[in-house]
Amino acid sequence: MNNSQDIKLIDQLVSKYTATNNEISQIIVGQNQAIKQILSTIFVGGHALLIGVPGLAKTLLVNTISQILGLHFNRIQFTPDLMPSDIIGSDVLDKERQFKFIKGPVFCNILLADEINRTPPKTQSALLEAMQEKTITVGGQKHQLSFPFFVLATQNPIEQEGTYPLPEAQLDRFMYSIFLDYPTVKEEIDIVKKTTLSAMSEVQALFTIEEILKYQKLILEIPVNNNVIQYAVELVHKTRPNRAGSSDYINKYISFGAGPRASQYLVLGAKINAILAGKYSPDIEDVKQVASWVLAHRLVKNYKAESEGVSTNEIIKNLL
Repeated sequence: MNNSQDIKLIDQLVSKYTATNNEISQIIVGQNQAIKQILSTIFVGGHALLIGVPGLAKTLLVNTISQILGLHFNRIQFTPDLMPSDIIGSDVLDKERQFKFIKGPVFCNILLADEINRTPPKTQSALLEAMQEKTITVGGQKHQLSFPFFVLATQNPIEQEGTYPLPEAQLDRFMYSIFLDYPTVKEEIDIVKKTTLSAMSEVQALFTIEEILKYQKLILEIPVNNNVIQYAVELVHKTRPNRAGSSDYINKYISFGAGPRASQYLVLGAKINAILAGKYSPDIEDVKQVASWVLAHRLVKNYKAESEGVSTNEIIKNLL
């Protein structure tokens, strides 16, 4: 880290984050933690899975954030008949009888994959390469996606009929799982007033694409003490059952623990969590704060946990 210049950049990011929250509050009531989690994943170049019942303004929230960040936003409604080519694009014959690649909606900065679990695994997996390599392959040709590129996928926790649970490989690509809860009575009164008594406010762009890429590079270069990295890695190791150091509790309730990507995301999450809290380097408390966001969708509970009604959050609390 180039100290004085980087500290100035960090302070600039924090002040822009505060301004972003103020802009979002013109449109969205509450959901402060979800907003922080979405912005955190964007600032470190991750992807997020938003889980919540219909009507909690998930689409509106993502659209609003993309406008404030000055990013190109596309939305795909996932349905059982959606094909991979509907997401990534396809080769078509033009007038000269030459194959021409027509880009799909994945060519954007923020892709909202709405109700991603409504579509079969074949179509879900069309996003795997895009999320990891930031490229897509059609007809043996690689195509580079825009930078920055984020996938924000939504999932409805009810109505499990006609849905296809995301495979573990796909879930692991998401940095955070973000649970959106019902608003409080006061928040719901504010929502009703905002949406039924006046026209929606307009938000203004506060960032440029160049700035976002600069912040991502900066966060990557922030130093982390070895004890913080060791704590994050040991925490992830404790989630793996039937191994040296795994507790009886984990052996009893978990089938599969988190992989190495969880350790990476715990450290990256701790970095951005520290920065947004006004610190210049993360500590163990920052790792603890992001632990449930990183681990909740990576732990595979066994039949015993399901039958006894043990929640993933309870398991993570036990780990911590």
